Amino acid sequence: MQNNFQFLLRLNANFRALMAIAVICLGLLPLPGYANDGTDLLAAREAFRTGKIQLLPGYAERLKGSILLPYVQYWALSARLKDASEDEIRDFMARNTDSVLSDKLRGDWLRLLGKNQDWGTFLTEYPLLVKSDLTLQCYAIRGRIAQGETLALKDGVALWFTGKGLPEACTPLFEQLIADKLISEEDIWQRFRLALESANPAVAKSILAYLPGQQQSDARLVDTVTTAPERLLGKPNLDLDSRVERELAIYAITRLARRDARNVAQRWETLRADFSVPDQHYVWGQLGLYGARQHLPEALDWFDRAGVDGMNDELLAWKVREALRVGNWNVVQAAILQMSDSARAEPAWRYWLARAYKLHNKLYQANALLAPLSRENNFYGLLAEEELGAALGAQTVNFKVGSDEVAAMGRVPDIARALILYKLDLRTEANNEWIWATRNFDDRRLLAAAELARQNDWYDRAINTADRTQQLHDFDLRFLAPYRDIARKYAKEYGLDEAWVYGLMRQESRFVSRAKSGVGAAGLMQVMPATARWIANKLGIRHFQADSIHGLDTNMQFGMYYLKTIQQSLDGSLVLATAGYNAGPGRARRWRGEQALEGAIYTESIPFSETRDYVKKVMANAIYYARSFGQPGQSLKARLGSIAGVATAPLCGGTDENAPACDN
Repeated sequence: MQNNFQFLLRLNANFRALMAIAVICLGLLPLPGYANDGTDLLAAREAFRTGKIQLLPGYAERLKGSILLPYVQYWALSARLKDASEDEIRDFMARNTDSVLSDKLRGDWLRLLGKNQDWGTFLTEYPLLVKSDLTLQCYAIRGRIAQGETLALKDGVALWFTGKGLPEACTPLFEQLIADKLISEEDIWQRFRLALESANPAVAKSILAYLPGQQQSDARLVDTVTTAPERLLGKPNLDLDSRVERELAIYAITRLARRDARNVAQRWETLRADFSVPDQHYVWGQLGLYGARQHLPEALDWFDRAGVDGMNDELLAWKVREALRVGNWNVVQAAILQMSDSARAEPAWRYWLARAYKLHNKLYQANALLAPLSRENNFYGLLAEEELGAALGAQTVNFKVGSDEVAAMGRVPDIARALILYKLDLRTEANNEWIWATRNFDDRRLLAAAELARQNDWYDRAINTADRTQQLHDFDLRFLAPYRDIARKYAKEYGLDEAWVYGLMRQESRFVSRAKSGVGAAGLMQVMPATARWIANKLGIRHFQADSIHGLDTNMQFGMYYLKTIQQSLDGSLVLATAGYNAGPGRARRWRGEQALEGAIYTESIPFSETRDYVKKVMANAIYYARSFGQPGQSLKARLGSIAGVATAPLCGGTDENAPACDN
């Protein structure tokens, strides 16, 4: 075999790319592509990273004819982009047309053109770019304005209204629009409020600079209110005739409401007369938002006091959630119907509106919503299917692509290159190549690509790619179940439902064993380091090494031990344990109601958007895995169960400074 590979390495350079693909498809090498190619690419990447640009031409020569060569050429060109000629840039893009690197270089070049205000070239190239961003959008609008396109002014104004920070390239655009009175002083205050509402005080401070006559002290007040909102409201000389102090007073009230909306609402009653009617509506809406997140029944009254003008889709969504918790289906129906068309089309609101219709004996309207929803493969699609009385546990028909289609997919250069990069552990580059290659695939090609990824143990790409099909579905690919021998062993040891465990692992890591979150959670089940040490102590494991948590066996054992511990502490509830695994068992416990809640209502009213989405996906995943594992048919509604009530209303906020604020 070694002699055969030496022969391949001596083949004509022009033939090497095709042979690399063939070698991948035949599975002849443990590392796809040529070993030398991979070594050279990694060395070239390190040279680029450390600024040793002079080494790149040598690596490019060594990789001549390889499908990895464009990476070295891109690094070499991007390192000297300021000095590169237009011909060199265009030549690279022409030789690598319709590739992720060609698009990336075009984006780099456009940033340089925008910075240099070369609007003619910029506007010629920008329409050819596939992956844009806000910096390039602002440059494009500036270029169109410079060319005299008046419609671009409207596009520039539309970018203004966000609570997020915007790139430096947008600053000249906004300065021009403000100078031309196309962004008014009221628009500036509106964005100031949006920034504070989005918990971006630094952005709010920068927005104050656009206002005429504002002093630096105003910006410092933003920091004061962010850290100590009570201090502003307690000022003896609070000047509510000043727009900035009035806005900051509103900010202070909403900051305090994040922890204790009930007491803040009482205080607001004593202050509101000094504010305009629109401001009063806004504050009542914010009190309703945080009150609903704290599961306070009076939040519904606060929403009503916000009036129609004080409500948006987010506030209406929380009005629905609180109405569900108190069982007020009239409000559920009315609030959903008040939403925008796009919001009302979301699966959650179609489902709950259908439930409201059913309770009001509007069966035709209910079924008109449930029937199409039941064909969607998500949490509410499953609930809609059950609501219609469809047979439970029925096996979903899986569409299987042929082996010839999978083999053909392996011969697509972008796909082959992605696989090589994946095997080299260049996951960012590999993912970018894969996403680019599959971006316009139809269902058959998506499934062929997903199967090829599965065959190469690239589980997250297999799942994500199979998830994108619209008409033809392969649920075996969507719900892969690798490592079942280990998983089954620990699920049995700890008395856990295997389908539920897989549903959770799929959501946590997509079965990437080396997965690591931004907060340090590791492995298939995303176990936190501190939790791992606690579990090791409980299991009597001495001299525990933190890095061992990445091992499949250890990670599954620790993750399932912890999951079982949480489940036992939360009345055995799958829903509470799932929420507790993501957000902590204390929060999951506090989110219960005074009365028993339907599991789906508890889930829909989880205050943290990340945890709410997580629980829905894990519980829906469990149904599909149960079907795949041949488990007896159990409905999603049965799995969700009923969440027992508690004596006092739970809060995500509260007067305890250690209680979590209702920010998500």
